[in-house]
Amino acid sequence: MDTAGPITPEDRIADHGEPAPRRHRRAWRIVRNIAIGLVAAIFLVWLVLYITKGRFLKHPFERITAGLLHRDLKVRGDFQLYFDPLDIKFLAEGITISNPSWATRPNLFEAGRIDTRIAPLSMIWGRKRLHFLNLTKGAIDLEWDAAHKHNSWTFGDGKGGKPLTLPLIRRALVAQTTLRYRDPQMRLVTDLSFEPIRSQGTSITDAIRFTGNGVVRDTPFTLSGAMLSPNATVARGKNELQLTAHAAHNIVDVSGTLPGLTDIEGVPLAVKARGRNAAELLDIIGVVIPRTRTYTARSTLVKTGEEYAFTHLAGTFGASDLSGNFTIRNVKPRLKIDAKLATRKLDIVDAAPFIGYNPDTVAAKGAIAAAAETGAGASHILPDANLRVESIKNFDADAHWTVGVVRSRNVPISHIDLTVSLVDRLLKLSPLTFSMARGNVAADIIMDERRAPMHTDYDIRLAPTPMGRLLAGYGVDEAGTSGVVKGHITLAGDGDTLHDSLASSHGRIAFILPEGTFWTRNVQLAELDIGTFVQKMFQDKLKEPVHINCGLIGFTVGHGVAAADPILIDTTKNVMIGRGGFGFGTEAIDMAFRADAKKISLFSAQSPIGIEGSFAKPRINPISPDLVARAGAGVALGLVGTPLAAVLAFVDVGDAKAAQCGPVLAGATATAQRTTKGKPRDDVGHGTTAKAEDGKKAPGERKEQHKKFFGLF
Repeated sequence: MDTAGPITPEDRIADHGEPAPRRHRRAWRIVRNIAIGLVAAIFLVWLVLYITKGRFLKHPFERITAGLLHRDLKVRGDFQLYFDPLDIKFLAEGITISNPSWATRPNLFEAGRIDTRIAPLSMIWGRKRLHFLNLTKGAIDLEWDAAHKHNSWTFGDGKGGKPLTLPLIRRALVAQTTLRYRDPQMRLVTDLSFEPIRSQGTSITDAIRFTGNGVVRDTPFTLSGAMLSPNATVARGKNELQLTAHAAHNIVDVSGTLPGLTDIEGVPLAVKARGRNAAELLDIIGVVIPRTRTYTARSTLVKTGEEYAFTHLAGTFGASDLSGNFTIRNVKPRLKIDAKLATRKLDIVDAAPFIGYNPDTVAAKGAIAAAAETGAGASHILPDANLRVESIKNFDADAHWTVGVVRSRNVPISHIDLTVSLVDRLLKLSPLTFSMARGNVAADIIMDERRAPMHTDYDIRLAPTPMGRLLAGYGVDEAGTSGVVKGHITLAGDGDTLHDSLASSHGRIAFILPEGTFWTRNVQLAELDIGTFVQKMFQDKLKEPVHINCGLIGFTVGHGVAAADPILIDTTKNVMIGRGGFGFGTEAIDMAFRADAKKISLFSAQSPIGIEGSFAKPRINPISPDLVARAGAGVALGLVGTPLAAVLAFVDVGDAKAAQCGPVLAGATATAQRTTKGKPRDDVGHGTTAKAEDGKKAPGERKEQHKKFFGLF
């Protein structure tokens, strides 16, 4: 029988192997040896590269990189690629990288010598970072194709066109280097050349200065500037930028501190601009604004992605000021502009371009000369300048502009508030509000350039406004004038100029005079009621108010011709009626006013008073054919009778029919007007341009007015 002996420690080791601590130490030694081997291998590779400068990698580098880029890449001179000690040191002499076949130049990049140090981790993720760049005899050609779908700096096969993203460069030494950029869609070509940069050791002793020229949208420009990099600044990796550009009679200065040589994202840049016309400056990028007089402006520019924000804007144009903020976003399908602007004082001359005038001509020679400059007819006042509507297809906009006060000799205007919306060639000036002579005007103007020619809708409302203040600049005194006027204009027309739009317009114009008083002398002089005027003159009451019961100055507009429909003003003593009309196309006026007394009046020339001429040069013709006939009758009576008989020819028998004020105050047309007895009026015409009381045109009047209003025989 076998007898089992005691189990010894040696037996346990034999059964279970080595103890656990000893196994762990052995595994650690294996890992340590592998790590040491890897480090040694890496160090050996590093050492080989450092000693050889990686020159033996020249041909593999050309072959592999060309395959990745889908471009030809050649290095004709010295080549170095190694770690120094941790940064990637890259040097190549006579290097060229080809352009795509559609480009206008053979090479995207070529350099006599490029020497740089690259942060290695930036090659794996994030934006590429260069600690230092030394570039000599370089030439860079950046191009877009005609369809703007591919560019020369986006590598790979069929990858389209990506935005240009430059590496972050902390310091640079550049000499005999040029850069060319071409974008057929933006119609931009520019060439820059960099002056040589001197250095001593690791210190930059001069600025990176550059000059250049080019053409953008058929506008030539030149520019010059520098990256100022004093040693203290370089130590912090910052660069002072100064740039000046000259284009289309404008000078633009840009300055600021960049964290890196090519890093402008989120960096505040000071921008100053000056020139003879701000419209010429914005026209360079395809943005249309009304032309201005000489201007100056300064602002802070911050670029964030595709957005360019201009803040703290302050400047002047002509005799007016401007402040606020605006943003330009380079988005598809069109540029987008957002603006919030304010003007404390706007000179009326600087507002002239909004309807097509040249403000410099208005200031020097007046509105008539400015209109003639646009191609308008002789002595015309409506400008015939193209509003450049074809250019608004390039951008969309949302803008808000406020104006404190308008400098004007005749009409007091203040508190302008304008909202502008432009979406795909549909331009809305809505709402537009302002104060005028203690009254308020509200307007909505819509311009649709999607129709050819452009279609414009005008809707303008005048809230009750004191006539004394409104017409103070035209010889009316506020004293004794309590009357107000309110109005509504609705027109629609087609045309690419203000003149053409109004000359084809249809709609309604109505100004309503509620009950109030007006200067006696002005009303009576306008009515040519000599008897009443002489009586008041002898009574020394020239400013005695005349009571207006109600009044309507209305026109119906068709094919650009406005026909009185009606003009009817009822006062305590008289009823004033106007007939005829005017044409926006020729700006001709052919109207007649008649005042009939409600009571007998001596020396009353109740025959029509003619208003003729044009918008620019209206004239009053009190010697109408009826008045001449009555004067002849007076002379005849004086010859065969007594002087008193001669006076009888000028007696108003006082049979005027008072107006029912309801239709008048409602702005109704002539056919809706009634007497106080409710009967239809037969003395206000029929909404035509006929000047006769019955609304029928006299022999030859139709042909004569056709010639006046349309310029046709």
